[in-house]
Amino acid sequence: MSRLIKVLERLLALAFIFAVCLNFANVFGRYLIGRSLSGADEVQVYIMVWMAFLGAAAVAWRRQHLRMDVLVRYLPQAAQRTLKSVEVMLTVLLAGFVVVQSARYTWQMVVLGRSSDVAGIPMWIAHAAVAFGFGLIAVIVVMQLFRPK
Repeated sequence: MSRLIKVLERLLALAFIFAVCLNFANVFGRYLIGRSLSGADEVQVYIMVWMAFLGAAAVAWRRQHLRMDVLVRYLPQAAQRTLKSVEVMLTVLLAGFVVVQSARYTWQMVVLGRSSDVAGIPMWIAHAAVAFGFGLIAVIVVMQLFRPK
């Protein structure tokens, strides 16, 4: 999984570089040539959506997500373990719920054949990022139960 996350991070970095280059080309074209790239804004938004949800999975793997654990650190070990178990259970349940709901919505976009207004990108591609990202988060949280810190 560590290798997969490293590959994922490199892909996200390349996607970010592509989005920045696309933005630069669009600004250059719009203000210096008087023409902009059709659909560039949509492509950039979809890249950012994927970056957010896949990036959240990478953060979950590294256990670097924001935590409100100031008081938890002062609790006895037994209470900390109990809270950790509740946290894992709630994370898996909520991530699973989000996966199911977003997968249903993504499937609706496939069935409807909906695409973006300007670039014509199938909308299921953007919406699949939510299901994919939260699915990875759920898998990662379960894997971390069996992986030492």
